Amino acid sequence: MQLSATSYDERLTAPRSWWLISFLVGLSMALILLPFGTLPMLGGLVGGTAVAAVAASSYGSLRIRVVGGSLIAGEAKIPVTALGEAHVLDPEEARAWRTYKADTRAFLLLRAYIPTALRVEVTDPEDPTPYLYLSTREPERLAAAIEAARTAAAS
Repeated sequence: MQLSATSYDERLTAPRSWWLISFLVGLSMALILLPFGTLPMLGGLVGGTAVAAVAASSYGSLRIRVVGGSLIAGEAKIPVTALGEAHVLDPEEARAWRTYKADTRAFLLLRAYIPTALRVEVTDPEDPTPYLYLSTREPERLAAAIEAARTAAAS
């Protein structure tokens, strides 16, 4: 049986406000370099904006995918057969699992600008990780994709 190429794919992009902040960083650099002349000021505007935009883009460009029997979350790649039950977390419950309910051994793909999350239990006895905490805008879809991939891998 052939699995679909991609049953779930989400990019955790930075919020729009971060791009405005990137421009404001460039504007600040331009004001700092204003006493040195127009050309350094323009260089500060362009360079400061570019550096801040690259930083915002690199932090805010993680992907979560369910592909070919594996869950790929950022740098982690976990076979769906090693995963257990998935729990959809609303904003309040997600905040609790990021703070006082958190286990230090857990794998966290945490983005504070995404209020909802999915907590997936790890059932592999060889893996000391008790669960995965994944910030996601669509936790129900991700849970369904993991369950579908687990069902397909079992048959």
